[in-house]
Amino acid sequence: MQRLMIADDSDVVRKVGKRILSGLNFLVSEAANGLEALVRCEAELPNIIIVDAGLDGALDLIANIRNLPDGKTVRIYYCVVEADLKKMMAGKRAGADDFLLKPFDRKILTSVFGSLSVAA
Repeated sequence: MQRLMIADDSDVVRKVGKRILSGLNFLVSEAANGLEALVRCEAELPNIIIVDAGLDGALDLIANIRNLPDGKTVRIYYCVVEADLKKMMAGKRAGADDFLLKPFDRKILTSVFGSLSVAA
């Protein structure tokens, strides 16, 4: 089972995302801030991480994950509220692989992550 982390300061976003993604057979962990996310990644690196662009230190978190042993293997989704090219490029430079638009719902998460849950 693939491990996925949601790093977002919103309890609601984390809980909704966890419920949907757990239903897609991901083992989902949550982090309410960048430091908590990094500590959890150091303990056990997830296969996929969703990092909210509004999270304090989001870009540092992405860069720090990339610097961990095996950090280059993690698929990082940078979650933005709007398709802001400047913000998206900053996420890409920090090491994000892809982007996710917020707010997301079951349909979006299923289309993005549905095929990844089985590709272990």
